[in-house]
Amino acid sequence: MSFRKKLAAILSVSIAAGLVWYAGVSKLTVKEEKKNSFFIHKDTLNLWYTDENLTDYLNSAAVAYNEKYNVRVVPHLTTGRDYLEEIHVNSMGEEVPDLYIVSNDSLEKAWLSGLASEIQDERGICTTAYFPQTALDAVTYKDKKVAYPFYYDTSVLLYNRTYLEQHAQSLIQAEKDAAEGEAAMEAVNGASAEELESGQAGAAGDQENNMFTEEELRAAVESRVAEMLPENMDDLLVFADSYDAPAEMESIFKWDVTDIFYSYFFSGKYMIVGGEAGDRTENIDIYNQNTIDCLKVYQNLNQFFSIDTKQVDYADILQEFMEGKILYMIATSDAVAALEQAKEEGNFNYEYGVSLVPNPSASLEGRSLSVTNGIVINGYSKQKEQANGFATFLLNEFADNLYDRTGKLSSLTAVSYENDNLNGYMREYERSIPIPKMIETSNFWVELEIAYTNIWNGNEVNGTLKALSEQIKSQLSGEPVTEDYIEEPEETTEEYWEEEGETIYG
Repeated sequence: MSFRKKLAAILSVSIAAGLVWYAGVSKLTVKEEKKNSFFIHKDTLNLWYTDENLTDYLNSAAVAYNEKYNVRVVPHLTTGRDYLEEIHVNSMGEEVPDLYIVSNDSLEKAWLSGLASEIQDERGICTTAYFPQTALDAVTYKDKKVAYPFYYDTSVLLYNRTYLEQHAQSLIQAEKDAAEGEAAMEAVNGASAEELESGQAGAAGDQENNMFTEEELRAAVESRVAEMLPENMDDLLVFADSYDAPAEMESIFKWDVTDIFYSYFFSGKYMIVGGEAGDRTENIDIYNQNTIDCLKVYQNLNQFFSIDTKQVDYADILQEFMEGKILYMIATSDAVAALEQAKEEGNFNYEYGVSLVPNPSASLEGRSLSVTNGIVINGYSKQKEQANGFATFLLNEFADNLYDRTGKLSSLTAVSYENDNLNGYMREYERSIPIPKMIETSNFWVELEIAYTNIWNGNEVNGTLKALSEQIKSQLSGEPVTEDYIEEPEETTEEYWEEEGETIYG
C-alpha cells in the first residue's frame, strides 16, 4: 500500500473516531446543561437582613419554602452600616435584593428611595384579624402598607413575683391572726362558765378560723399580687411607703432614665410626633399641658428613686434585678431570655412576672414606645410576586418557632407562648405607639433623650419642652418657629409629691 493510501486510511479512522468522541461529549454536555438549567431557570429570591440571630431561622425557612414551592431563597447577612444605601447599590446590579428586613423607622426613607413597594398581601393577612393596629400602623406610610409586620419589641414593667407573694402571704397571715383574735374574743364573751373553765370557747374560735385550704391560700395570694401591681405612679408610691422590703433589696423601682426607650411611656400618650403611623409632618404636638404634667411626674420621681444618670445602665439594672436587689424595673423582651438562662445556670433564684407599664398618675395616661421590624419588598425587584409569597410564608406558616429560634416576638396576635410573661409583651405592644418614620425628625430621639435627662436632673419642664418643640418644628418648616408660652395652673399634684421626703430604696 502506497504512502498516500495509508495516510488516507489513517485519516478516515481518525475522523471516524473523532465523530464518535464528539457524539459522546455532546451527550454529556447536553446532560450537564440540563442539570445546570434547573438552577438557572429556577426562581431565586435574595433576602437581606442585618441581625445574625435570624440566620438559622431564615435558612430553615428558605429550605422549607424551596421544598414546598420550588422557589430558591438565599438569605444574605450584611452589616447594619449604611444598610439601605448598600441595598440601593446592589439593586442596580445583577443580584438584586428582592426583599429585606428593616425596622419601621426606616420605611419612609426606603419608600422615597424606591426601595419599598406596596405589599400585595393576596392572602389578606395584614388586617386587625391577624395583627394589632400598632403593627399595621408601624408598616403604613401615607396610607399604604409598605412592609409586612414581622417582629417587635417594647417595654413592660418587670417585677419580682417571689417578693410580692411573700408580702401577700404576710398580709393574709396578719389578717387571719387578727380575725382569729376577734373570733376568740367573741367566743369568750358569749361562752358559758363551764366552757370558759374547760377552754372550749377559745378552741372553738381557733378551729373556726383555721379552715383555710392550700388552694384558697394560693388563690388569695394570687389576688393580692394582682392588686399590688401598680396601675400608675401614685399606686407605686403608696405601696413603696408601706412595704417592708427584704434586707437584700436596694430599690423598689429602677429603670434606665438615660435611654428614651425605657422612659418614653411617661409622655407617649400626649406627645404627638407624626400621628399614629408616625408619617405626618403636619401632626406634631410636643408642647402641651398634658405632656408638661406627665414630665413633672417624671421629674418628681427623682425625689423618691434616686437614679444617677451618669452611672445607670440597663444591663446593670437587669443584673441587680437577678440578684434580688430590685422589685420593679422597666424591661424590653430580652429580659425574659436572660432571666430564663440565669435560672438554668442557678444565678436567678426568684419567680418573676411582667405587667403593663404604669400610667404617670391616676389622671394621666402613659404609652410605651415600640419598634416593629418589617419585611419589605424591594421596589427594584423583578420578582415582587414571588417575594410577597415568601414574606407571607414567614408570617403565615413559619411564625410559631420564631421566638424559639431567634428570641424575637412575632407581631402576630395569634402566636402564644408557654411562658406567659412573653404574652404580657403583646398586651403592652397593643397599646404602644410605633416609633415614627419621618426622615425630617430623625434627630428627634437624640434631642428628646437629652431633654428627658435634663428634666430628670432638675431643669424646668415647661421651658425644656417649649425649646424642644420649637427646634423640631423649625426643622420641619425650614424657618424659625416660636411656641406660645403655656401658662400653667397652680400645682395640683398629690401631697406626697410636694413633700421633700427621704428617698425610697434608691
